[in-house]
Amino acid sequence: MRVFVYGTLRHGESNHSLLRQATLLGLHTLPDGYCLYDLGPYPAAVQAAGGAQLVGEVYEIDRTILRDLDELEEYPEVYDRATVTTPYGDAFVYLYQQTVVGLPLIVGGDWCGRIVRQAV
Repeated sequence: MRVFVYGTLRHGESNHSLLRQATLLGLHTLPDGYCLYDLGPYPAAVQAAGGAQLVGEVYEIDRTILRDLDELEEYPEVYDRATVTTPYGDAFVYLYQQTVVGLPLIVGGDWCGRIVRQAV
């Protein structure tokens, strides 16, 4: 199974160690339809009409890694899993299930190169 990661699980980020036994398949950008918000220490992606692209990495994972990711993402209470199409096959992506009203938006959908626009 595969997972698309866009935040602290990406290479060089704070939670990447959870993917140390995973295989990086490659970089990928999901097409328009997502908004990425800055929650401080980590981001939150939501599907949104008129949203932007979402930049990330695709990994091959096993059930043990999936279990660890579910725990990190507080699945299914805080984040839910959706399936997205990538050049490497379908992959899970964790999408935020809480309110995003008033949260700062990460312009361009790239957590690692974030440009934050404050909420109004």
